Amino acid sequence: MSGTVTGVFGDVNVQAAQAVCRGATMSSSLVGMLDLSDEILLCILGHVPVCDLLLNVSNVCHKLQSLCRDKTLLSHVSLSEEYQANDDLFRVILKQLINHVQSLSLNGCYWLTGSTLDYLACCRVVTHLDVTGCRLTSVRLSRLLSSLTLLKSLAFDVTAGFNSAQLSSEAVGTLSRLSELRQTLLTPSYGVVPCCAQLRKLMLQFDISDVTRDGVGVSCQLMVGQSSVPHYQQLEEFTARLAPGEVNQTLLLLYLAVFSVHVPKRLRVFLISIPGPNPAHWSAGPSLAQSLGQHGDLEALQLPRSWLDPLSLRRALEGNSPKHLSFSRCPALWPQVFESLLEGGIKDVTQLNSLNLSGINQVLYTECRNVEDHLVPEIMSRLATGYSNIKHLNLMHTHYHHDQPPGLGDETHLCGSLAKFRKLHSLTLPACALLDGLNTPHITANNASPSPVLLGLKKAPRVGIQTYKVGSEGSLSGDTTSGLAQLLAGCHLLQTLEIIGPGFVSALPRLEPCTRASVEPRGMCAWAQGVGDAHLATLEDLPRLRRLTLAGLPGVLRGTGLVQMSRHCKDLKVLSLANLGSLKIMNYFPALLEMLKQCTQLQELRLEQPYLNANASFFEALSSCSHLQRLCLISRKGTFDPSAAENFMERCRRVIMCHMFMGGTLVGCRTLQKALLDRFLVERSALSVVIYPLHHEDLPSVIRDIPLTLLDRITLFQSHVAQPPHLSPL
Repeated sequence: MSGTVTGVFGDVNVQAAQAVCRGATMSSSLVGMLDLSDEILLCILGHVPVCDLLLNVSNVCHKLQSLCRDKTLLSHVSLSEEYQANDDLFRVILKQLINHVQSLSLNGCYWLTGSTLDYLACCRVVTHLDVTGCRLTSVRLSRLLSSLTLLKSLAFDVTAGFNSAQLSSEAVGTLSRLSELRQTLLTPSYGVVPCCAQLRKLMLQFDISDVTRDGVGVSCQLMVGQSSVPHYQQLEEFTARLAPGEVNQTLLLLYLAVFSVHVPKRLRVFLISIPGPNPAHWSAGPSLAQSLGQHGDLEALQLPRSWLDPLSLRRALEGNSPKHLSFSRCPALWPQVFESLLEGGIKDVTQLNSLNLSGINQVLYTECRNVEDHLVPEIMSRLATGYSNIKHLNLMHTHYHHDQPPGLGDETHLCGSLAKFRKLHSLTLPACALLDGLNTPHITANNASPSPVLLGLKKAPRVGIQTYKVGSEGSLSGDTTSGLAQLLAGCHLLQTLEIIGPGFVSALPRLEPCTRASVEPRGMCAWAQGVGDAHLATLEDLPRLRRLTLAGLPGVLRGTGLVQMSRHCKDLKVLSLANLGSLKIMNYFPALLEMLKQCTQLQELRLEQPYLNANASFFEALSSCSHLQRLCLISRKGTFDPSAAENFMERCRRVIMCHMFMGGTLVGCRTLQKALLDRFLVERSALSVVIYPLHHEDLPSVIRDIPLTLLDRITLFQSHVAQPPHLSPL
């Protein structure tokens, strides 16, 4: 690191800061920053990254040097996104934290070497440690646990070759005293769970490759000795998040084997997230739900749809005051869900702040749905009135088709009902819910056969063209956006907004080869055609917007709404755009370039479009995003300019992730990847460059080698609203 002071101090050098301090003390008529009380200075310094705090700010003067080492600043430290710090700087920082830090997170620091992690053993007062994503072998973990005898909370990865037999007796002793554990399982294993007899919180992430689909083999491997089966006597919280694959589901059921016999009496958080439409059945699900509802202290609940029935759902919620509820992918339960929420089933409705109703009333990938299967504005209005403290709401993969003209009252439109959620910070909406009935598509909600326009890419007409007239994109406001305007006026605190067309499927699967079936529209809702530039322009009314996702919106023509929105949402940091407008030609490309030039605070960009030309003009516009750190481009027919990509990486010095899954030859992709790594890896230790043809048969193995923290954060498309928390023990 150079001698710069960042954060609240701005980009000034140490010498200039020292001069300011001297000037402030020379003149009694001036009041400088150092004249503030220590308490105020500590509050300011609390917003400065630890690396800058210890390596730069502390060198300004003796007073700041003393304050920068105050225990209130160094007791709880996160180095998770210190991408510019290499191994040497991490060692310097860790040496200064040895006698102070109690809670330390290196979550996602995938670039650190094992020798740097050995320095953690010197931080003997640490009680909470997160090394998820770091290169930690079972031998190194043993040495670490043997030294950190005060440890109460641990998060780490269980990788291939992990062997609990290599843990020393001292390490096992430390594990026996743990109260919180998070394991990311990259191989079939119990990890260290059998050693942790006092666990109160257990968080599991299953990310095992499902190449062989040999669930029986996994079962035989782990069930050799019953002594290895976890018992969870003191468990209060259980969270599990699975990647796709039968192996992951099989392993989860092994972890849950004891729950079929005995449910911990103190259990109050139970969150199970299983992707896909057909989660494996677990016969103990209903009895578990009933047990969770007996003590009246349930805080969070999510069960796969095959594990839950209406009766057990009512018993689980009755008399409880949960903070987080998720009924994602439970379409058969949606009447019972609203009945339990609205008919007095919840004891204290003010406690609920996160609600996931994703896919609760929708049949995936089909137009065969009834009007009764749509969201009802009156019900959502009652929900908003009763649960006024909800901050996170997910309605992805639901439907609402408003076929009445505006002017009949706010509550006649779903957006008017949602506007009553005054405290919303994050929201995911289906695109069809934004239309107000004035300019709706020529298709009825009960039509069982999809429109010919929606049958794929074989038809000549462009998806969405029927809902727009020539010049309509020039008028960026009007009656067609009245519903959305109501929503934004009521939910002015929104910082995260996701608008996703029902039926949208990303072209980049997680672990499976990319096939044509995964990139063509499947059951795309015809009403999503009506959402276009005027709606995007209306988003300018969200000045607090930080994260924006727009996916599966064929009605976006020229992208003029993106430009107008970006002019007002100056603090936008995360942007994800996927399949906007026509899938045969990227009509909004010029507008995208103009938008990027205005997104000066952007840190993360994910762009997925079938025909994307990442040429010199694209990378030139992207270079205006000086704060950009992570970039992901996905395009099955896309092209890229290698020299322009290199120039972009040279200009944007903070970029540590460049993932491009596009067209082109394997040789061309590998050549650019090697060139970027050879040129920039020395100065950017955290650099992750993956450039690979989207349709190549080896793509799944390439994806598995990507650091999981980057894969989940941006590379793979997924909603981030009201999801089971990616909880670290810290």
